[in-house]
This record gives sequence, C-alpha cells and structure tokens, in this order.
Amino acid sequence: MTVTLADLTARTGLDVLDHLEREVTVPVIDGLQAQGDLIVIPRALVPEVTVRDTADWRRVPPSGLELLRSASGGNPHTLVADAGTCRWTTDFWDVERLALGVLQTSAPAYLVHPEHGGTGIAPGAYVVRRQREGSGPSRRGSTFLGGVRLVVD
Repeated sequence: MTVTLADLTARTGLDVLDHLEREVTVPVIDGLQAQGDLIVIPRALVPEVTVRDTADWRRVPPSGLELLRSASGGNPHTLVADAGTCRWTTDFWDVERLALGVLQTSAPAYLVHPEHGGTGIAPGAYVVRRQREGSGPSRRGSTFLGGVRLVVD
C-alpha cells in the first residue's frame, strides 16, 4: 500500500509547510536514511548500541511520538505508525552518545517533519541518532581534527 504525505497528515493531525507537495508518495526504506538532523540506521549496522534486557518499550501511537525538536524551539521530528505495529525505547547504551532511541516495527512507520515532509521506515529494528559533522579540515581515524558538532536543522 502506498502512502502519500496527504494521507500521513490526515491520519495523524500533523501538518507540513505549504511548499511541500502533499500528493507525493512517501518512500519506505529498509536501509540508512536521514531527515534533517536525524539519521535512521538499521540496528545491525550499529552493534555498539545495546538495548537493556529490561528495557521499557513504549507503543508508538497513530498520532505520533515526538523524537526531537530543535533547541531553538523549531519543528519536531515525529514518529508515527499504525496502532500496535511499532515500539520505541530510550533504555539503551550508545558508546557514541548520539542515539535518541531504538525502534522496532512490524509494519511501515514514518517520520514526519513540517519542513522535510515524511520518510518511511520498513519493518525491522533501527537506531535513531542525531547526525554529526566534523568542523575541521582533515580526519585521523574516526576523530575529526578541530572537533565535532551536531547537525542542526
């Protein structure tokens, strides 16, 4: 079943900005994907993120669960899914300290953002992290010279 941005906004009550085409089909991706300052990574690609055995999982409601809002009070990234198909936890350990949470979904779930529209997440397990970028001109190993900063959108 294909879902359009208009479908997502109608069933969640979330809104997007006028410049976005609402009749566009929202792609559902089973790999790495980014939406502004967030990045969705298949859990198998980040084994250093570990969920506690006793993790507290929350069901993602059809109306959505806000994952991140910019520090300046900007637009939220909201995770939405059909009832009973997706769950979310913030009860994990991330060595890099970039993860916001881990999600497991048995049906497509979606990230909705007023400026970016929607992105679809295929069934599976994923880590949702903040994106970061290097502020220096060169790299040594995995450490950026000159520092690292979070992407802000």
